Amino acid sequence: MKTTTRNRTATTAAGALAVLLAVSGCSGSAGSSTAGQPPVPPTAASDAPAGGGASAPASPGAAGGAADPAAWAKWNLKPLPAAPAAPADKPVKLTKTGTVPVIDHIQTTDKVVFITIDDGAEKDPKFVQMLTDLKIPITMFLTKDIIKNDYGYFKPLQALGNSIQNHTVTHPVMSKLTGDKQKSEICEDQSTLTQEYGTAPFLFRPPFGDGAHTPTLNQSVQQCGPRAIVLWKETMQIHDMQYQGAKTLQPGDIILAHFRGPSELKGETMTQMFGELVSRIQEQGFAVARLDDYIQAPG
Repeated sequence: MKTTTRNRTATTAAGALAVLLAVSGCSGSAGSSTAGQPPVPPTAASDAPAGGGASAPASPGAAGGAADPAAWAKWNLKPLPAAPAAPADKPVKLTKTGTVPVIDHIQTTDKVVFITIDDGAEKDPKFVQMLTDLKIPITMFLTKDIIKNDYGYFKPLQALGNSIQNHTVTHPVMSKLTGDKQKSEICEDQSTLTQEYGTAPFLFRPPFGDGAHTPTLNQSVQQCGPRAIVLWKETMQIHDMQYQGAKTLQPGDIILAHFRGPSELKGETMTQMFGELVSRIQEQGFAVARLDDYIQAPG
């Protein structure tokens, strides 16, 4: 619901942020199902093989590593390899109706990974400049009560070609909510993000990855508009990544990071944390591609 006064808005946003930070971000057990509820089986969409046809032209800013060498030097970073052109035949094809797939990686032989950044708590202008300079693509999963004090911050990032996706209104533990309350969280964020940024999100990420494989959450997502639930394989901390399974990056891995600043990063800034992430990716010889370029949204 919309608040009626500036003070109430600020209080609500601050409360949501306090709860979010108290539980250490979104990086819970991304692959776990809620006890007592059977997991939703994977769908063909998330496991479809990469197409072998001709590649389409890369979308604006899609080739992480295409920045001028001086830009990398400005941020004290070594250049990333340039990402390949977006595949003409998308590895993941989403449907308009039915069960939504749960995705934590993309099936591809391209040596690429995908960076996703959650919630929107830190709004560092230098990070906008960093992405403008380096042309590294990201996907943003934004939480209404955390971003509503400054919707405008994310518009320059969106203008670089980075999509904005659904991450609930208040960042709750979804499995503790009834189906109706889950829908309220997802549908309100969906309508707000659509209104503010002009495009309806087609991806959803549950806070902490909680409930991702449960039928109740799957139904709630279906009724609000997104057509896939997106998890992750690695979580960026401050200086390095926490891995699930393999201890190295694999082609098609989705990486989770957060909009965070010095108070949460032990004095490090958002740009320093992101620079560490880029360095870890560069050290393993991967390019960064745009997640949207490998997922075909419903027609």
